[in-house]
Parts: sequence; C-alpha cells; structure tokens
Amino acid sequence: MPSLAADASTRRKIKPLTVLARLLRRAQAARQRVVFTNGCFDLLHAGHIQLLERAKVAGDILVVAINSDRSVRALKGRHRPLVSQADRARLLAALACVDYVTVFNELTPLRAIERLRPDVLIKGADWGANRIIGRGIVERHGGTVLRLPLRRGYSTSALIERIRTRA
Repeated sequence: MPSLAADASTRRKIKPLTVLARLLRRAQAARQRVVFTNGCFDLLHAGHIQLLERAKVAGDILVVAINSDRSVRALKGRHRPLVSQADRARLLAALACVDYVTVFNELTPLRAIERLRPDVLIKGADWGANRIIGRGIVERHGGTVLRLPLRRGYSTSALIERIRTRA
C-alpha cells in the first residue's frame, strides 16, 4: 500500500504559478538553474518520460507546465483531454526527474514563462526554433532554448488513434 508521506510529497510538487514564481526566484538567487517545459501530457508515455529525463539534465530544477483541461479542449477538440488536469499533474509530479508542476489556462505557456523566467526552455525537436513560444523572453534574460530529440513512434494523438482503430 502506498504511503501517505509519498502522496504528500508528490502533491507538494504541484504549485500555482504565483507560489512557484517566488520559489524559483529564491532558487535562482542561490545559483540554481531552472529548466522549463510544457505541454498537454494527456496520456503520459515513454516519449514524454525520455524528454523529461533529458530536460532535467539541463539544470537543477525541472518545472513542467501543463495545459488546463479547458485549454486542452480548445487546442485538441472536445474529446480531450482524456486525463484530467489534476490527474495529469499528479502523474508528472510522481516522476523523480520533475521538481514542480504548474497548470496554465491559456492556449500557450507565454504568461507562465514570463512569470517564471526560466534559465532553460525545453521543447521537442519537432518544434521549429522560430515557433517556440517564450524563446525571446528566455533569451532576453540570458537563458537558453534547447530542442531535444523525440522518441520515434511516440505521440499521444497517434496512441489515441491506435486505440480507436483497435476498439
């Protein structure tokens, strides 16, 4: 049976943007590098895990910002997300490589990036360098933008389609 301490530890990683911004300012003042990535993370899969583990290596604190249920619906359609934002946040927070999770309501993470001012912004290599939201903000503050390779054959949309065709 899982311990209550482990559950509390996982939940402590999930922070509202305002609280997280204060925590990260202190960490950065102590010379810790904050790494930021974002996405829907609807149906967590091995491709996500690989990206997150590689992202963690780029700094000291890995922040994962996830789209709210409302913004996922706006981006992906009325049948998404399949997993609620509370459950997606909890799954991500349970990963050892993830230090904090926050949820944003907007269609893009721009406001979150402006508030958190990460030192490193991570996106998958499928994002063109000029399409990366928040790139200018991070680079203006002396930060770095990294595009990491994706694991071939892994995508939530492809996984959902495979499930549908087998049903």
